[in-house]
Amino acid sequence: MSEVLALGLSHKTAPLELRERLALPEGRAARLMAELTDSGDASEATVISTCNRTEIYVFAHDPVVAESSILSALASQGGISPTELAGHLYSLRGDDAALHLFRVTAGLDSMIIGESEVQGQVKRAHELALVEGVSGPILNRLFRGALAAGGRARNETGISRTGVSMASVAVEQATRAIGEVGDRRALIIGAGETSELVAGALRARGAESVFVANRHLEKACDLARKFGGTAAPLTELSEQVAEADLVVSATMSPHHLIDRELLEPVMKERQERPVFLVDLAVPRDIDPRVRELPGVSLTDVDELQVAVARNLGRREAEARRAEHVVQAELELFQRWLQSLEVMPVIVGLRDKADEIVARVLSENEGRWEAMSEEDRRRVETLARTIVGRMLHEPTLRLKEIAGSDESFEVLATVRGLFGLDSGTDPGDGEVATVTPIRREGNS
Repeated sequence: MSEVLALGLSHKTAPLELRERLALPEGRAARLMAELTDSGDASEATVISTCNRTEIYVFAHDPVVAESSILSALASQGGISPTELAGHLYSLRGDDAALHLFRVTAGLDSMIIGESEVQGQVKRAHELALVEGVSGPILNRLFRGALAAGGRARNETGISRTGVSMASVAVEQATRAIGEVGDRRALIIGAGETSELVAGALRARGAESVFVANRHLEKACDLARKFGGTAAPLTELSEQVAEADLVVSATMSPHHLIDRELLEPVMKERQERPVFLVDLAVPRDIDPRVRELPGVSLTDVDELQVAVARNLGRREAEARRAEHVVQAELELFQRWLQSLEVMPVIVGLRDKADEIVARVLSENEGRWEAMSEEDRRRVETLARTIVGRMLHEPTLRLKEIAGSDESFEVLATVRGLFGLDSGTDPGDGEVATVTPIRREGNS
């Protein structure tokens, strides 16, 4: 039976070292989705990959086969055996998969409850699947429902209004480590949404920021203008690190931007003046081995969880309200999905009726006498109107029983009574004879 399947791992089930190995930037995500759909293991696919999770959503005829294929693909991506990887994965189907995606998009499954970045990440994942042509009616409706749930949760509750984000927690940790940042020099590596949030949090505390970006230097310049800082190319990274008291990195680089080889001579030049590094990227931008250097402090996304936990209490009440919003949107999706099981029967009934009308009209084509073309259209319209009104009430009843305990039996009965699965002749082999119509005055 075709079903929605979600297979993935997150900060709740896997350490950072494994999550970064399974991170899927757009190119790899596109290849994985194409692999799944081209092989026939899934008819639709969408991949979400963020610093905290990698999740694959598919609509598949055989979820067991699809799950095995996804597990093998992820294991190959991470260079890990499927057996070892399986211990870190969660597999969800049907309503459970849909509920999980809705909660993820609403920020209810995030490291920081209610964080807003994840909704944009889900939206971009859906857009990529659309561009690649691997999403279809089921996942399209599922992701539209998830984005609606996320939007409502943020608009109708205070889940995102308590001023806590990964960026703000990172700046708070920096303040604890090096003191107030107002008179310190901050270096931000990256020019994406997370970097912008970090810049905003630093600016609120009076810090001067320098933005470094590789592919998107223009965007770094835009951020610099927005937050009163300066921008520099990635080729000047060593020089900029040498001047910084705080370095925050949040890029999509597949390899380390700051490693021991880069930082060791920089720290000697600084005469081991302390520097605080924050790595918000997955895969990580900063080699963990730099902690071995004198004067270097480093924190990453997993280490920020302790600070995050202190902020959860403020959001619990709003999170409960957001759960109700998510449930309401989930029910809308469920009702839409349940309606799909009756639609083939409704369409079959109406196709059968149209076929019968067409057959009767065709069989009696030579029996009409002195009938104008306009009269012929009137007869056909009358016949189709009668059939439409006859089927109106059954159509409503079929929609009402969608998803109920009796739906299977009722649908089977309708299919049997009307021969929808048998391919029988609507006229049962007999010609439908209609009494000839004669106009007055004709013999």
